[in-house]
Amino acid sequence: MGIKKPEVKYLGKKAVVTGGTHGMGRATVDLLIENGVEVLLTGRTIDKAEGVKAHAVASDAADLEDIVKLKAEVAQRFQEIDLLFINVGFSTLTPFDTTSEADYDRTFDVNTKGAFFTAQHLAPLIREGGSIVFTTSVATALGSPGLSVYAGAKAAVRAFARGLAAELAPRNVRVNVVSPGFIDTPSMGVTGVPEEVLQQFKEEGDRITPLKRHGSMDEVANAVLFLAFDATFTTGAELAVDGGLGQGVSA
Repeated sequence: MGIKKPEVKYLGKKAVVTGGTHGMGRATVDLLIENGVEVLLTGRTIDKAEGVKAHAVASDAADLEDIVKLKAEVAQRFQEIDLLFINVGFSTLTPFDTTSEADYDRTFDVNTKGAFFTAQHLAPLIREGGSIVFTTSVATALGSPGLSVYAGAKAAVRAFARGLAAELAPRNVRVNVVSPGFIDTPSMGVTGVPEEVLQQFKEEGDRITPLKRHGSMDEVANAVLFLAFDATFTTGAELAVDGGLGQGVSA
């Protein structure tokens, strides 16, 4: 008898992952490929995508011209897609009283404007029965020092998802949100933070998370694939992957 090959659950499906070169996005790309999905990923630069078995496109989520070009690339390569995972994000640990206009604009341009217009331009390419998954954050449910602007930007994305779920329901396209907590990525999801501050951030995450640990990138990726393909009667929902942090669970 031959060795039975592992099941490839989603063979033949096609996906676009923005912010797919590293962290949670890259983990999701890897899991999609492992399950037979053909993937196009984006990043501001694609050096980190070298070696991954996906189509890599350099694209700035805050640049509307890049979004238009991305749509054309996806249409030319795939014609239709089954999943649009809008994962690209940007945050800094900056107190509100020292937040500059440039900090504010970059945070909302990437996380909010970029997410909205990526969905707007690529939604026509999603086939009936397909889905959009957005990444938000447990920060939208917490009062976290240094993350006020980021939390506001991601809260807007949560609101977008509800509205888009209603607008795309007639096409049987589902729109959902994955909301990570403290996830073990190299940057912990924040940009430009000194190593000692990042270490304090990690330790605080473990302290306040009810399950007393960080989540893994693979745990987020599994949640994305569940929302994308298996949760076929779920739309407008938010799936928390946060160890109970934003769910009122007593630590």
